Amino acid sequence: MKLFVGIDVSSQDMKACVMNLDGETLSSLTVENNLTGASYLRNQIVDIARKNLIQEIQIGMEATSVYSWHPAMFFHEDESLKKFNTKVFTINPKLIKKFKESYTDLDKTDHIDAWIIADRLRFGRLRFSAVMQEQYIALQRLTRMRYHLVHNLTREKQYFLQNLFYKCSSFTAEVKSSVFGNAMMELLLEKYSLDEISSMDLQELAHYLQEKGKNRFTDAECIAKSIQKAARSSYRLSKCLEDSIDLLLATSIESIRSITKQIKELDKAIQKLLDGIPNTLQTIPGIGPVYCAGILAEIGQIERFDNQASLAKYAGLTWSKHQSGKFQAEETNMIRSGNHYLRYYLVEAANSVQRNEPEFRAYYLKKYHEVPKHQHKRALVLTARKLVRLVDALLRNDQIYTPRRKVNK
Repeated sequence: MKLFVGIDVSSQDMKACVMNLDGETLSSLTVENNLTGASYLRNQIVDIARKNLIQEIQIGMEATSVYSWHPAMFFHEDESLKKFNTKVFTINPKLIKKFKESYTDLDKTDHIDAWIIADRLRFGRLRFSAVMQEQYIALQRLTRMRYHLVHNLTREKQYFLQNLFYKCSSFTAEVKSSVFGNAMMELLLEKYSLDEISSMDLQELAHYLQEKGKNRFTDAECIAKSIQKAARSSYRLSKCLEDSIDLLLATSIESIRSITKQIKELDKAIQKLLDGIPNTLQTIPGIGPVYCAGILAEIGQIERFDNQASLAKYAGLTWSKHQSGKFQAEETNMIRSGNHYLRYYLVEAANSVQRNEPEFRAYYLKKYHEVPKHQHKRALVLTARKLVRLVDALLRNDQIYTPRRKVNK
């Protein structure tokens, strides 16, 4: 005998529906989404299981990111539930939505979504997905925060460059040195006017840049000349607008420095966690700690996936099929679903690997030249799909990467 428990999770509460194999609702209840509520729901499930001589319990809830993780982990690890061979399913919300659409005469009640989830469990044909272990969850929170900060840093730098153009329109064209270096930022924080920069003593400006740049310039005087040339050839602003732009540049510089510091702190924490997770992904040329951590954090334990195809589908690196009779479409669109974090790290890693590994480089170039447009994007995604097979094999077999040997004929 099996027991099916559908749980509709929100930030505040959990609505549960307990159903038997015949589709009969044995209990419906609402509890708070906290430890007390989950414990009470657990006790109710165990009592019903004992009274009905249940041999297996299936608990399902939608994969609602942060809200469903605590309940899923709680029920997965509970010892009293393990006695009934309990399986916890986190189900794609799209799957539940499509299943609900097949019912045309449902009553509108608070527990209807929980009932739908329980009935979907009873229907079967769901792939069991093990709950991700805590070490991977910890790594995932760090890598996703890093992803968020990196994108924020990119946006802040773009905004900074826009305001820099107002301040000194010829700067990026004339100055062949990174504007995001410490010396350049310190110079901009001084809030000198363009006329003041133009009239500075060249040796004094070069010494300032070398000091603030910690002697990293090979030719500080040349950089100083280019800065003064940019200042002389740039448009002038009114005092009112220049003061505003100086304030915006200073604000952006502080934001850039703060975000950069936060990313460095996260990198240390990520590396510490990564050292405790056995893996061989960094044996692949082009994959370093950042890509390795991002991929591992989203995959979790590889046993969660049946094979490399299911892993690719989870990442959204598969294409829809269009077939009718004897017709088979050759060009179809990539699916829009999937874990976009994992897809991002796989695609970025594939781009790095194809620049460092001959086999992947050859594959990328082959796919690149197969079409007349969107060449790089298409070739890169297909290379990422090839990388999925390699990642799955290395993690599943605990192998190190060994390049294929060429046989000379």
